[in-house]
Formats: sequence, C-alpha cells, structure tokens
Amino acid sequence: MSPPLFGISGFKNSGKTTLTAKLIAALSDQGLRISSVKHAHHEFDLDQPGTDTDQHRSAGAYEVVIASARRWAIMHEIGENEEEPTLNELAAQMAASDLVLVEGYKSEDHPKLLLVGNQEQLELLSNIKNVVAIAAEPDLNIDTTGLPRFDRNDIDAITRFIVETFSLRGV
Repeated sequence: MSPPLFGISGFKNSGKTTLTAKLIAALSDQGLRISSVKHAHHEFDLDQPGTDTDQHRSAGAYEVVIASARRWAIMHEIGENEEEPTLNELAAQMAASDLVLVEGYKSEDHPKLLLVGNQEQLELLSNIKNVVAIAAEPDLNIDTTGLPRFDRNDIDAITRFIVETFSLRGV
C-alpha cells in the first residue's frame, strides 16, 4: 500500500521548496519517515556529463542504478512512446514511508496546502484539485473560503495539521 500523499502547491518562486524542506525536517524530527516527490516542468538531469552512469545512459540503457554504502538511485528513461508516470504510479515505486510530501502535480487528487502571496493568487483554488488548507503571510487579508489558514512561516502549526489530518504517529 502506498503512503498518503500531501501536496505543497503555489505559484513559481512562492517558497514551495523552502516550506517543503522545513516540513520534511519537522516531521522527521517527530520520528516519521518522510519521502518527497518533486515534479519538474522542464527536462532535467541528475547525472553529470562524462560520468560512468552518463556513459551507460548515453549508450542506451533503459534504467541505470548507481549505488554506494550511503545511497542509491535509479534513473529511468521515458521512451518516446511512453507517457509520463502519474504521481500514484511513482509513489507505488517508492520505499515504505509514513507520508510523501509532493511539490507540483497540481491536477492530481491528493490533498494540498496552497501557498498564497496575494488575493490574486487565490485564483489557483479553482485550478488546483483538493486544496484542504492555505498558508499565507500573516498580514495578508484574504478570504480563504472557509479553509484552515496558516501563517506560511508557522511550521509547527502546519506540521500539527498534517499529523492530525493523516493520524500520523512517530517514534
């Protein structure tokens, strides 16, 4: 069974990655095993040109695994006739964890926290599926349409919300 998914959504450069990293640290400090998925809207490469794994991929390997005593990674090439995997397909491939924090994948169905910088950014509510809470600057006067609202810098409150929402239990 795949772990629950919780998304951090917002406009580009809204602080999603910073908030996600802080939530990973706060949840991990409670003894929870937290994983993450980050969707990139552009081509990216984790490999460095000229490395052994780059040479394997360039030679046509479909998947390349790199492993050491401290970590391992699989790089999987998506063929021309293959679709990009869905978030649920990716989560099913991941090791067991208590929660997967998701950055991106706005149109997927998992619950999400929306980062809002101004009233206009609330328009995202109609474009993003399953927004369950909003995080914004404390002095921003916005209508959160009845959703729970958090100060975007109150990591403790957001962490409590996530733990309660998913009934998570750390060690």
